[in-house]
Amino acid sequence: MATRVLQSSFSGLYRAAHTGRAKGHVTAVIRGLSASNNRNREDSWFKSLFVRKVDPRKDAHSHLLAKKEDNNLYKIQSSSSTSERGVNARNQTEPCVRSDEVLPSIHAEQNYPCELVGTWNTWYGEQDQAVHLWRYRGGYPALTEVMNKLKNNKDFLEYRKERGKMLLSRRNQLLLEFSFWNEPVPRDGPNIYELRSYQLRPGTMIEWGNYWARAISYRQHNREAVGGFFSQIGDLYMVHHLWAYKDLQSREDTRNAAWQHEGWDEVVYYTVPLIQHMESRIMIPLKASPLQ
Repeated sequence: MATRVLQSSFSGLYRAAHTGRAKGHVTAVIRGLSASNNRNREDSWFKSLFVRKVDPRKDAHSHLLAKKEDNNLYKIQSSSSTSERGVNARNQTEPCVRSDEVLPSIHAEQNYPCELVGTWNTWYGEQDQAVHLWRYRGGYPALTEVMNKLKNNKDFLEYRKERGKMLLSRRNQLLLEFSFWNEPVPRDGPNIYELRSYQLRPGTMIEWGNYWARAISYRQHNREAVGGFFSQIGDLYMVHHLWAYKDLQSREDTRNAAWQHEGWDEVVYYTVPLIQHMESRIMIPLKASPLQ
C-alpha cells in the first residue's frame, strides 16, 4: 500500500514539474503522506488496545484448567419446542413435562455411569426451552457406554420419538469442569438458577481461567456458585457459569455485593475484552432435577 502511494506521488511530482506547478504539488503530497502516516499510527495504536497478546501454550488448556483428581465429563443440552404445543398451564414446555416423567426412571438404573445433574425450564432468555445437564463419571468411555445402552431402552426410545414431534431444535455440548469451581451437588429449593454463557475469543481460555480462579472466591461464600464448565465439543471456547439464587431480588443483591470486594473490579476489567458474546438465562428447576 505504501509503495503504491509513493509511486503515485512521485508520478504526480513528475507531471507537476512539467506543468510549472511542482512547488504547490510537493507541499500537498508531503501533507498527504504525513496525514496518512499519522492515521496509520493512530489505527495501530487503537487496534493494540483490543488485541491481547497471549503467551504460547505448551499444553492443551483442558489439561491445565480441568480437575485432575476425577474423570468427569458433562453434557449440556438445550431443546427448543414449538410454541403451539410447547407450553402447558404450568408454563412448562411439553418436552420438560416428559423429561420429568422419563428421566428419573432412566437415571435410576444403577448400570448407567451417568447422573442427571439438573434439568430446567427457561424462564427468562430464549423461551420454550428446556435445559438438561448430565455428568458422566469415567469420561468419554462412560459417555459411549450410556449411548449404547440407551439404544436398547424402550422408555427412552419412546420418549425421544414423542419429543421429536415437539421440537424445533436441539443443541449439545460436551464440557469439562474448571478445577477451581466446586462440583455441582444436589440442593434443596426453592431456587432459581442463572446460566451465564460466554463465547470467548480463541486462545484466551487460559487467561479467563487465571482471572476466575481468583474471582470465584468472591462469590462462593453465599453458596450461589453451583458449577463452572468449558466446552470440548460443540461450540468451542464456550464457558458456562451456573448460579443459584432464592429469587431475582436476591440475585441483584448478591451481584451488587460482589463489587464491594477488593479485586472484583479488576477481574471484570480484564475479562470483558476476552468475550465475543454472552448470554444469561434464568431457569426454573423441574421436579426431576436434583438441583432444586
